[in-house]
Amino acid sequence: IELLESGGKVVQETRLYDPDRGETRSMRSKEEANDYRYFPDPDLLPLVIDEATIEAVRATLPELPDEKSARFCREHGLSDYDAGVLTASREMADYYESVVARLGANPKLAANWVMGELSGALNKDNLDVTQSRVGAEALAGLLARIADDTISGKIAKEVFEAMWSEGQGADAIIEAKGLKQITDTSAIPCN
Repeated sequence: IELLESGGKVVQETRLYDPDRGETRSMRSKEEANDYRYFPDPDLLPLVIDEATIEAVRATLPELPDEKSARFCREHGLSDYDAGVLTASREMADYYESVVARLGANPKLAANWVMGELSGALNKDNLDVTQSRVGAEALAGLLARIADDTISGKIAKEVFEAMWSEGQGADAIIEAKGLKQITDTSAIPCN
């Protein structure tokens, strides 16, 4: 503003900022606007990669998070949100897939437990999923007991806490604590 008001002319140039003085100063002038364009470095040869090489490298890449998230939605019937949470890290996605593979069914139940109880326990103890005290196989064993009505979801949370703190499997804890629920009404004694 001062330059224009004093009758000066704005010159196209590259300026350098001096933080010690809090001012800018001229580095070099630009004679025309096209001097600002980008152009190839004449000392560097162009890099040409054939399509076969690109495809060979692409084939070695792991499944990317967006692709994995879409697959979880498609194959496991998960919401975009659930799939996004589970694919936020490769380790969490791998853990979830391992639980589902061992469980054989109920991918939504597995997702709920991995995102809920497991993640809560990990956060509470400031652990990463790779440091989990309950492995994927053990969690799948617990979820199988929910699926076959051996225990309820509420009792499963109690069993999970014991698994986390004691390091035992779900079946051993259910048996030791007598937590097996009775679903046969004829087996319930009447007074």
